[in-house]
Amino acid sequence: MKLAARMSRLGTETAFEALARAKALEAQGKSIIFLGIGEPDFDTPEYIIDAAKVALDSGYTHYTPSPGLVEVRESIAADMSNRLKYEVPASRIVITPGAKPIMFYTILALAEEGDEVIYPNPGFPIYESMIRFAGATPVPMRLYEELGYNPNMDELRKQISSRTKLIIVNSPNNPCGSVIPESDLRQTAEMPNEVDAVVLSDEVYKDFYYEGSHTSITQYTGLRERTVILDGLSKSYAMTGWRVGYGVFPEELVEPITRLVTNSVSCAPAFTQIATMTALEAPQESVTSMVAEFKRRRDVLVEGLNRIPGIFCPMPKGAFYAFPNITGTGLSSQEFEFKLLNETGVSLLSGTAFGAFGEGYVRISFANSQENIREATRRIERWLASR
Repeated sequence: MKLAARMSRLGTETAFEALARAKALEAQGKSIIFLGIGEPDFDTPEYIIDAAKVALDSGYTHYTPSPGLVEVRESIAADMSNRLKYEVPASRIVITPGAKPIMFYTILALAEEGDEVIYPNPGFPIYESMIRFAGATPVPMRLYEELGYNPNMDELRKQISSRTKLIIVNSPNNPCGSVIPESDLRQTAEMPNEVDAVVLSDEVYKDFYYEGSHTSITQYTGLRERTVILDGLSKSYAMTGWRVGYGVFPEELVEPITRLVTNSVSCAPAFTQIATMTALEAPQESVTSMVAEFKRRRDVLVEGLNRIPGIFCPMPKGAFYAFPNITGTGLSSQEFEFKLLNETGVSLLSGTAFGAFGEGYVRISFANSQENIREATRRIERWLASR
């Protein structure tokens, strides 16, 4: 069977492949500590589960309008308006099964052959994959450890050109756990206005700040009209399996994005949409308590890693990932990942899973217990000492 040529341009998300390898070893009886997959290890709050059950019993089992149920879009718009401190009309909300479609639809709607899309590297691997699939040219915005895993502003400005169609920003960042400083975010916000580019602002980790609070790039002049905000429930409410995402779109993008929804998935499930209203409108103690626990785990992980010769781990400011520098071990990123799993049972991800500029680093998710994180750093320390 001959595949279409475009399939050769489609990448993958290696976190799921790494999880499968780790699960296979666990099935053979090996003790595995999972620090690879990027999802909260908490259960979805019971009140959200109950809301979904009520929705199912109430008949929310049918198609909905492609952009989502009106009342759910209104609920999301109210939540976004409260967070962003400006009015977000419900007409600009499109709900999708998970947040990845927001990336895919935005890139498909805007970028084509001859266009360039600037994206963070190291960064979420689906950005580059989807840019290539759409036929556009990916332009990596390199993130530097010495800049807190943020880009060099002069370098970024030189990458902007008349061919720049889309600029992707992600703060807090996956995989680095970094946060774009306000001064850098303001400079970044000037650039799309200069070349009539659109911004895709991935804000799915907006609740995961360990110091300070979230600032959206839409706070700056002219950016509300040219920015797509990507968000969803997977991280903040431990709802990865529920597949609820949404985007806030410039008005002129709502109709084409809705057409892409209609042509691909029809709509997001009705009962999960109804549960979304409960998640957003209920008191947020479950979110704040989860983030507080993640902060404690972060501190345990960073302290443990920085005790190990050959490893240096900057303190993540957001998300639930650390991105330690492992060049002092003499191993490549992939060697570190595979040998560590097979020889110690600690599962993490090579930095190169997030782009070429991830070489010399690994990503560690601290979505695991403090006890397991301590055991993982002990195993890593013993393993490197024995080499």
